[in-house]
Amino acid sequence: MATLASRVAQVVADGADRIAIADGERRCSYGQFWAQARTLAAQLRSAGLTPGDRVAIVLPNRIEAATAVYGTWLAGGVAVPLNAQARARDFAPWLRHCDARVIVHEHDNVDVAKALQALDAPPHAIALEADSGFVDRLGDSHGVRTPDDPAAVALILYTSGTTGAPKGVTLSHGNLLANAEAVVGYLGLGPDDSVLDVLPFYYAYGASVLHTHLMCGARVVLAPSMLFPHLVVDALRRERVTGFSAVPSTFALLLDRGHLDALKAPALRYLTQAGGAMSPALTRRVRDALPGPRLFVMYGQTEATSRLTYLSPERLDDKPGSVGRALTGVEIAVLREDGRPASIDEEGEVCARGPNVMLGYWHSPDATAAALRDGWLHTGDLGRLDADGDLFLAGRRSDMIKTGAHRVNPADVEEAIAELPWVIEAAVVGIDDAVLGQVIMACVVVSDLPDRADDRIRAHCRAQLAPYKVPKFVQFIDALPRTASGKVRRIQLTETQLP
Repeated sequence: MATLASRVAQVVADGADRIAIADGERRCSYGQFWAQARTLAAQLRSAGLTPGDRVAIVLPNRIEAATAVYGTWLAGGVAVPLNAQARARDFAPWLRHCDARVIVHEHDNVDVAKALQALDAPPHAIALEADSGFVDRLGDSHGVRTPDDPAAVALILYTSGTTGAPKGVTLSHGNLLANAEAVVGYLGLGPDDSVLDVLPFYYAYGASVLHTHLMCGARVVLAPSMLFPHLVVDALRRERVTGFSAVPSTFALLLDRGHLDALKAPALRYLTQAGGAMSPALTRRVRDALPGPRLFVMYGQTEATSRLTYLSPERLDDKPGSVGRALTGVEIAVLREDGRPASIDEEGEVCARGPNVMLGYWHSPDATAAALRDGWLHTGDLGRLDADGDLFLAGRRSDMIKTGAHRVNPADVEEAIAELPWVIEAAVVGIDDAVLGQVIMACVVVSDLPDRADDRIRAHCRAQLAPYKVPKFVQFIDALPRTASGKVRRIQLTETQLP
């Protein structure tokens, strides 16, 4: 039966010389892409990988980050892409939780090395140099084949940090294909398309961008670092891409610092936005700067492979603030707390069902039972459906912070801050930011206040956490506000006056 990998295999058969991925000066054709994937698959089988074993992939966006996923599938394994910006304190719990048999990483990743040292039985490691692919060591090709079981587990994506049990969203080959087919359909993607990709492959949105374009024989162009916004804008023009996908903060950054409004890119035909709500004001700014391309406002979750709804570009003026209607094959409902459907324009929890909804959380039956109930995925998001069936979001039930393209579990940052001896307790919240959507603020109770305490907290977090988890603001307070049951009132902390 058809899977995402079998669709890409057909693209390779039909046009092996077409460019699949462009990474700076490196160009990888579909034929080379598939050969690299098969090479890794043979190495994995020679290393003892058996069907269903997990392969952790810790790579930034590069050609091998993509071929590692497909190579894992050709070997019968389950790909587990991990956040390449994470630290050892993140990697070790993830590797334990998924029981990785093999890990693929860049050779100079110090945090991976520390994480492996912390494990009693570390996985077999395949380390890559900066610009090298997978070396053909004449591995055993037995068992290297295109997966054909849509129900088999294909991918595990972790959505939180180290505190408590990690949450690994478990997706099947069928989930991935259903998501990709729906997105290819409404974007009208074909072999003449190309996309400039700024989104990491280890996030659901970035993975979706990669797979949808590979599935239809299009070209994926890896963008320069977002530290240089003007180079990203220049790449949109120079590479003559037809598409660009980003989160709201990326659009804001490119408008403010990359001179996006001066871009002349006649080939650009579509833009997509997801990964957090984009305000109507920012939507207008993007459309004013780039009136030619069609802008798709979208909504989704990792638990739904990536995408749940989209608002077609023609309806942006009629439905400002809406994330549109469900994808083909997906149902959206807004439910009250008692499980009954909410009335028109009544807020409730957004729920979904369809072929793209996850199998569950890896080895987490309680979390799975809480999220998947009566055939519906309970997203934890609040929203309402209007009379036309369009969805409007109204915030999240959870405390997860969305900053730029990243999701941050407040407990991860709180745990790091609490390691400082003069800290009594800390609570971390997200506060609104025009560029990133949210930034992190830490509210800290201390026994005494040392000199430059806020700088010390940031320095400690910088040494222990991924850069996007470091608080932008640090506030010192006498006590954390709590409910009668002892829970921290985070909403009250978001109203704290900034320095």
